[in-house]
Amino acid sequence: QVQLVESGGGLVQAGGSLRLSCAASGVIFSTNAMGWYRQAQGKQRDFVARITSAVDIRYADSVKGRFTISRDSAKNTMYLQMASLKPEDTAVYYCNTDLGHFRNKWGQGTQVTVSS
Repeated sequence: QVQLVESGGGLVQAGGSLRLSCAASGVIFSTNAMGWYRQAQGKQRDFVARITSAVDIRYADSVKGRFTISRDSAKNTMYLQMASLKPEDTAVYYCNTDLGHFRNKWGQGTQVTVSS
């Protein structure tokens, strides 16, 4: 069983910062690729960032330079540090494994709302 619980979302002004957390059970972050995705109202879910190792970290062009993905193996938790937030970053943010993504299986996500 794999369970991923996102948290840390909220309402923030443009230019502000938030840190999202993804607490995992049933999966070891150190041996599994993990990623963040987001879905804005009325739009499809988009890739945000993915981490496999220290030498394999990828970001969507829209967040590159502003967001940082990381993970704490001891806590089995993944993070997304978001800075310089823009209204267009408003979305429900989800974390997932490659397998969960492939199966189109998602958790509840956490809402991020960026005001103008």
